[in-house]
Amino acid sequence: MMFSTKAEYGVRLMVALARHGGDTPVSLSEIAETDGMPLAYLEHLVARLRKAGLVDSRRGARGGYLLSRPAGKITMAEVVQALEGSIAPIECITEGTDGALTCARETDEQVCATKLLWTRVRGSIVRTLEDTTLSDLVQDKPRKAVAAV
Repeated sequence: MMFSTKAEYGVRLMVALARHGGDTPVSLSEIAETDGMPLAYLEHLVARLRKAGLVDSRRGARGGYLLSRPAGKITMAEVVQALEGSIAPIECITEGTDGALTCARETDEQVCATKLLWTRVRGSIVRTLEDTTLSDLVQDKPRKAVAAV
């Protein structure tokens, strides 16, 4: 499964905000220039992040964007879901309003043979995103890469 540039740039945007300490607004143009991301795209992403309650904005000469709460309280699951919507490793798997996963190819008469696999894959992805906070990504020292399980 590949996440889109929405998730990639959105996570990078959140890391940039967290690196500024969270209490001082940062302009998107500064982040765009420093991190090499398109300003127009960041404006689109920050609107989604604001709507999800993950960032706040301040107007004025010293305005900009900042985290709505401490980096340790923001999970990557929240960020990715705000930008990408529901996480599904394959198109036919969707999450219902009750949280149950369904397969579009499944009927009352026919069970999906691969639903178990894709449900487990999704669960692993969601758990990893839920277990990773923004503060985990904002480290002074580079951490060793964790081997895939």
